[in-house]
Amino acid sequence: MSENTKIDFIYLSEQDMIQAGVMNMPQCVDTMDEMFTLLYKGDYRMAGPNSDSHGAMITFPDESPFPTMPKPTADRRLMAMPAYLGGSFQTSGVKWYGSNIANREKGLPRSILMFTLSDTDTGAPMAYMSANLLSAYRTGAVPGVGARYLARKDSKVIGLLGPGVMGKTAVAAFMAVCPEIDTIKIKGRGQKSLDVFIEWVNESFPQITHVHIVDSLEDVVRGSDIITYCNSGVTGDPSTYPIVKREWVKPGAFLVMPAYCSLDDGMEQGDVRKVLDNTGLYQAWYEEVPKPAHNHIPLPGVRFMDMIAEGKITLDDLEDIGKITAGDAPGRTNDDEIIIMSVGGMPVEDVAWATMVYRNAIKQNIGVKLNLWETPVLR
Repeated sequence: MSENTKIDFIYLSEQDMIQAGVMNMPQCVDTMDEMFTLLYKGDYRMAGPNSDSHGAMITFPDESPFPTMPKPTADRRLMAMPAYLGGSFQTSGVKWYGSNIANREKGLPRSILMFTLSDTDTGAPMAYMSANLLSAYRTGAVPGVGARYLARKDSKVIGLLGPGVMGKTAVAAFMAVCPEIDTIKIKGRGQKSLDVFIEWVNESFPQITHVHIVDSLEDVVRGSDIITYCNSGVTGDPSTYPIVKREWVKPGAFLVMPAYCSLDDGMEQGDVRKVLDNTGLYQAWYEEVPKPAHNHIPLPGVRFMDMIAEGKITLDDLEDIGKITAGDAPGRTNDDEIIIMSVGGMPVEDVAWATMVYRNAIKQNIGVKLNLWETPVLR
C-alpha cells in the first residue's frame, strides 16, 4: 500500500480568525477554564527545564559594535512561545511574538503575532494563523476565569487601569462571568484612548450604564469589586510600578493583575489570598532573571517569588487557579475575603484557543488551504 505523504494546512488571516470565532469571549473563557484544569493535572508541556517556561526570547545588548543591531528599547521582543496541551486538545504549537513600541509611529500594533498549530504526532502544520486577536482574547479570558471562581457573584464595579487592548478583553471576560456589572472606573494616559474605550463599552455592553474617568490609582481601586491593571511601562524599579494599597481595597474585592503592579505591605500580608495562573511559570521566570526578579518582570507573582526568597512567605501560601477550576480547592469562601491573582500569560493558552478556532474554521470551511508538499524531497 502506497504511503500518503501529502501535507496540507490552512492559512487564517485576521478576518478569517474573526469569522471563525476568535472574538467569542464566553467560549474563550470556557476554553481557558478547561485548559487550567489540564495544567493542574499535568497534561501539558511548555519549554524550559521545568516545562513551564514562558518562552525563549532574543535579547539585545545595551551597546553593540553593529550599528544595524536593534537596541533593547521598551517592549522590544522577538520571542518563540511553544507548548503542548493534552485533554480534548491533543495539539502543539508555537506563537512567534514580534514587538516594538515604535510600531505605533508606523500605524501598526505594538505587537505583531503569528501562530503555528501542529499535529503533535507528526509535527506537521495544521494551521498558520494571525495571532493578535488570538493572543488578546486568551489573555483577557484568563482574568475572566479568575473572576468566575474568585470574584463576588454580585460584583457591579470594575476598576481598570489602562484602556487598551488588554483592558478591553479583560472587561469582556468579566462581563461574560459577572452579569451584574454596571459600572467601570477607568484611568488612562490620554483622552483619545479613553474616548475609544468608552465608545467600545457603549457599543459592546449597553448594560454598563456608568463609565467614570478617574485621575488616580486610589480612585481606580477604592469601592471597586473587580480591579485590574492593564498598563505598560518600563521595568527596573518597582517603586515606579502602579501600586495597590491595602487601605484602598474594599472587603470582598478581587484583584487580577496581568501587567505592571506593586503591592504595599498590607497587600502582602497573609490574610490576602494569593492566586497564580501557574506557580511553575513564576518559578521558571525567577530562575531566568537577576534578583530581585520583580525588578525585571513586573507581575505580582514574580514579587511573590522574591518574597519566598526573603522568607516572608512560603510556597504553601500560594494557590494555583487550576486546582480551583478542577474542584480540588475552593473558590471564594466568603464575601469579605480579598483575593489577588497574578496573570503571566502562557503558550498553552494560545494552543488551547488556537485549537478551538481552528476546529471552527474547518467546520465552516474558513481559510486558505495551502500545500506543504505532495511528497517530500528529503526523507
